[in-house]
Amino acid sequence: MRVYVPLTLPGLAQAHKAGELGPGPLTAYAVTPALREWYVSDDIEELEYAALNRAASASLRLLAGDPEAPRRRIVVAVDVADQDAAADPDGALTVSSIGEVRIAGPVRLAKAAAVHADADDAEADVTAAADALGAADQGDDDAQFVVDGAEDHELLWFGVQEIPGLLR
Repeated sequence: MRVYVPLTLPGLAQAHKAGELGPGPLTAYAVTPALREWYVSDDIEELEYAALNRAASASLRLLAGDPEAPRRRIVVAVDVADQDAAADPDGALTVSSIGEVRIAGPVRLAKAAAVHADADDAEADVTAAADALGAADQGDDDAQFVVDGAEDHELLWFGVQEIPGLLR
């Protein structure tokens, strides 16, 4: 199963240094039954793109909680065994938790298929979105518009061997 792990650049630097994502449990996003139902598609590429976007939103939340982190959303795509990525069957299903899975233990970074990151030109919109996230969560439509502005930026694809270049 392909899972998408939301991070920040400092989190990616830590994973690169340690050689693994973790320790567990890790929150990630994947094509789950709830995501399939919410997105209403049978196209696996569209569903994986939706899971990637869910992880990008979670990365934005991590940025909002870490004002020192550079303002770039980071998502690591990793393949794990199906049984290693579990949706919380007892958890309340909310819009923000659709596609969310837990990975119990660490995952070797060598297993990563790719790293997705914002381009430099997204920094201003991502900064504004991270700053507006709290107000958007409280129902402020103008703040939600700002948050949605970050989602207009497509994450770029990088090979795992390109991580050192992302960390500069």
